[in-house]
Amino acid sequence: MKLPQTPKIPGWLLRMQFAADPLGCMDNFHQRYGDIFTIMADSTPIVYVSSPQGMKQIFTSTTEIIASGELNQDVAPLVGNNGLLLLDGLRHRHRRKLLMPAFHGTRIRAYGERICELTEKVMEQLPVGKSFLAYPTMQKITLEVILDTLFGLHEGERYEKLRQVLSTLMNYARSTFVGISLSFPFLQQDLGRWSPWGYFLDLWQQFDQLLYAEISDRRLQPNSFGLDVLSELIFARNETGELMTDEEIRDLFPSLLFGGRDASATAITWSLYWIYRLPAVRKRLLEEIASLGNSTDPMRIIELPYLNAVCNEVLRIYPTQVVTFPRKVESSIEVMGYELSPGTIIIGCIYLTHQNKDLYPQPQQFLPERFLERQYSPYEFLPFGGGARRCPGEALALFEIKLVLATILSRYQLALSNKQPERPQGRGANFPPTSGLKMMRLETIQHQKQQHVLGVWHDQPE
Repeated sequence: MKLPQTPKIPGWLLRMQFAADPLGCMDNFHQRYGDIFTIMADSTPIVYVSSPQGMKQIFTSTTEIIASGELNQDVAPLVGNNGLLLLDGLRHRHRRKLLMPAFHGTRIRAYGERICELTEKVMEQLPVGKSFLAYPTMQKITLEVILDTLFGLHEGERYEKLRQVLSTLMNYARSTFVGISLSFPFLQQDLGRWSPWGYFLDLWQQFDQLLYAEISDRRLQPNSFGLDVLSELIFARNETGELMTDEEIRDLFPSLLFGGRDASATAITWSLYWIYRLPAVRKRLLEEIASLGNSTDPMRIIELPYLNAVCNEVLRIYPTQVVTFPRKVESSIEVMGYELSPGTIIIGCIYLTHQNKDLYPQPQQFLPERFLERQYSPYEFLPFGGGARRCPGEALALFEIKLVLATILSRYQLALSNKQPERPQGRGANFPPTSGLKMMRLETIQHQKQQHVLGVWHDQPE
């Protein structure tokens, strides 16, 4: 077997470089080796592919290339043994199918007004005339959306406890210690809640207790069910036709939690960066929102073409998933001119696909217009992954990002506090701005040269 080219440096050094700057490493390797290259993990080759043709093979060659859950075993402490990332075959397909109704159709429409209300709830807490960090602020908004859409909670003692526990848990899960411990299991020693790993387990236990209590209450009071994901799952049946256990229900939530809070908050924060850095983009968005007149219908907002283009361009530059779900070659297959043997791991590099100059001229430039001028295939633009492992919450995430942005733009005057260019920093699987994006909330009416038109503030010419 002739593998694609591989960097000629020791494996341990390569892993350190990847951990320190994964996007920089990908850029460097792509410049050296092109659309396909190999990284050795001990004796196992990991082949990275970024061309659209290679992406199509990864997603469509489901007999030769399998998306095995065992490849994600190292994240079991995060997502649980019954999480979608670890399940295969019938169990994976069935449980993924259970989640889909809550993220589509009339169900998702019902979330619209709540998302706008929750955005205002958090934004109103920001003091006027003072700086704030956009990323943690957007995390607060997306966490509120999670509590509402996933669990149906927006008030009460359990809501308050769950909000506090989830915020602490998800922040700690992104810490350096947890990241290293997932890679080196011998560090996963429970020496009590005052030890690093013991504290992590204690936070999960607090979450479990609150969730199991909510499940128990709802099983006893079936009439209290709502439109949230938890309500959908409590009386759902697994692939054997039996009611799902509390643990099976619980394990479907962690990946939704991390994606729902951090991935969405990252995308919204980068959107704010580009919108407030580029006046022409902001002006066009404000005009488009104003074109709706007095309508506040969320379904009309999400159909705005330029808003959609802006969100797509944000997700192109820093996608919510920079690489695909890892897959394993089950039987020999030729990929981009290389014969890959069974046991080879293959990963699609979404980040590099989105930086392809042939697909996206001037890829480092923020140009939403490219999404108005061209329709990209699912192998050219894939911010939520693809194939059977595509993010199940994609529709809700896009819905949320658009509504949060439209609400902020139409109701609040903001400005960037720092004019310096922002750079991404890896936090778990996401890459928010390194600084957290320092912004300021200004007075609602800055001066008399502004007029309020259909809910949107416009600067008037001199």
